[in-house]
This record gives sequence, structure tokens and C-alpha cells, in this order.
Amino acid sequence: MTSKRAAGADERLASTGRLTQWLRRPEAGAAGGLIATIIIFALLPGASNLYSLQGSMTFLTLAAELGIIATAAALLIIAGEFDLSVGSMVGFAGVVIGLTVKYWGLPLWGGIVCAFAVAILTGYVNGLIVVKTRLPSFIVTLASLYILRGLSIGITRAVTGRTQIPYILDGAPDPATAGLFNGHLLTGFFHWMGTQGWIATRTDGIPFVVGIPMSIVWWLGLTALAGYVLTQTKYGNWIFATGGDLNAARNVGVPVDRVKIALFIYTACAATLLATIQVMEAGSADTTRGLLKEFEAIIAAVIGGVLLTGGYGTVYGVLFGALIFGLVQMGIFYTGIDTDWFKVFLGIVILMAVLVNNYIRLKALGRGGGK
Repeated sequence: MTSKRAAGADERLASTGRLTQWLRRPEAGAAGGLIATIIIFALLPGASNLYSLQGSMTFLTLAAELGIIATAAALLIIAGEFDLSVGSMVGFAGVVIGLTVKYWGLPLWGGIVCAFAVAILTGYVNGLIVVKTRLPSFIVTLASLYILRGLSIGITRAVTGRTQIPYILDGAPDPATAGLFNGHLLTGFFHWMGTQGWIATRTDGIPFVVGIPMSIVWWLGLTALAGYVLTQTKYGNWIFATGGDLNAARNVGVPVDRVKIALFIYTACAATLLATIQVMEAGSADTTRGLLKEFEAIIAAVIGGVLLTGGYGTVYGVLFGALIFGLVQMGIFYTGIDTDWFKVFLGIVILMAVLVNNYIRLKALGRGGGK
């Protein structure tokens, strides 16, 4: 009897290796998938262009635009809910900016404020309906997806006679506001590197890459902030508790309704941030922008190790997932693979990422692959 107790105590007190500790982290599978993706494309023709400074900045920009909304979507999924209206919110927010600036005469910053106000209202309504009716968020936000997309097309066509609003920035000279969303960071440093011959430049001496796009800065900043909130604050514990066991969370005093509503607002605001960046880049609004972005955001979250059942995940894994998405998208272009096969390849990556994430997690927890 004594030996059995000692053996039991030894098992409970046994130290865990660093590798096992790392594999137990939600982002472990996504990090491994990113490394594998980098190696695969490095072995294909065109890798030198893909991993050049210009190519790298291109796929990082794509990853950033997805990562902005995927980070918000991941927090909501961890809390046990979905927001399928994110893509439509991107298009609608752009339309709000375009109409208020181009047709209502508001300054650029005023149009952006209006777009975020609409986003806050939309997220609040989505969250309120979900928590009050107990309807699945999948259904509620699916309805919002169609409502917002329909409003974008209907209102824009009624006001302008078309589905696009061009030349938004022409009548609203506001370089400070535009630069906040479409500027570049470290432009002086990149120009200096160009003069030293360290990076490629045009014939006039201006580098092909003038700096770090603000979309990347916004993405990394929001990821760091969300990661801190999720892992270092009481609110992060509330998010995990809400998605892990709703009733238990309520019983210990977690304000689950407020948590969910706040996260729905966050996803809508993240979509509006992406819309603002796109409007500043293109100088126009288009009702079709954001199409299928809600599913891409969920894809990045799943690849990043977030469980669709809620209560488990990390925003750092989502960062890796967004990087995989951007790298695959641009890697297919640079390596000369027929882009018609992009979605097939992406679907395979998604399935493999989920299987690998699940396998690694079970192995790290000391469980087998089967029951």
C-alpha cells in the first residue's frame, strides 16, 4: 500500500519537460505549421522573390489585414460565440466613411468616427440579441451579414447610382488622419538603407519598400494588447470562463452577458478598422469589400489553435495562422503555381492544421489519438 501511494505521489509530482510544456501551448501547432510552410515555399522556384524585403512586406500586409479581424474573432470564439457579420461590417463601414465624407461634407476624421459609432451600435445589437434570446450567435450574425451587405448595396446605389464611392480623399485633405491608417513607419530608416544600397530602390533613389505599413503596426499592436488582456488580466479569465463553462462562470460571478456584448462590439470595431485602412489605401469604398472575410478570420483562428467549442486558444496562435494564410496566398503567386488552386491548397492547409493541432495537444496532455 505504501509503495502504491509513493508511486501515485511520484506521478503527480513528476516534472514536465520544456518540450512538453511548449507543446501544450495552444499556438504550438500553428508555430510548427508556419515553420513547415516557410520551408516548403523556400524549396520552390521564386522563393528569392517571395522572401525578399518587398515580397515579405507584401505577405505581411495581407496577414495584417486578416490578423486585425482574426484576433477579435478569436477572442469571441474563446468566449463561445461567433460573428459572421464581420465581412459585411467591413464593406458597410467603408460605405459609411465614403457617404459621410463625400456626400455629407464631414471631415475625414468625422467620417471615421461615424463608422466606428455604427460599428459599436451593430456589435451591441448583435450581442444583446444573443444574450437576451439565447439564440445561437451563428444565426443572429448570419442575419446581420445579409442586413449589412444589403444596406451597403441599397444605400450606396440609392445615393450614388453605383456600388462604389470613388475619390473619397480628394475633397478631404487630411494627411494626418490618412497617414494614421495608411502611412508608413520608419520611412527615414528605410530611405537611409536605400542610400546605402542595402535594399532595392527605384531609378529616382526611392526604396521600393518605403517603410513598415501602418496596417502591420495596427495588427501587431492589437495582437499584443489582446494577448496581454487574455493572459494577464481578470477580464481574460472571464473570457476563458465564459467559453469554458457558461453556468459555472455565472455561478462564480462572471458577468458573462457583458463579456459577450463587449466582444461583439470589439469584432465590429476591428472590422471597421480594417475598412478604414482599406479606404485610406484605395481612396474609395466598395460594397463588395470584406466578402468572405468572416470565414477567413475563423480559419486563421482555427489554424492558430482556437477551439470552436470555446474556452481554449491564444491570440498568438492566431498571429501564426494569419501569417500562414498570407504566406500561402503570396507564395502561390510568387512560385508560379496556378492561383486557381489557391482555395484547394488553403483547404488542405486548414484540415492539416486542425489535425496537427489536435494531435499535438492530445500528445502533450498524455492522451492517445483515439478514445
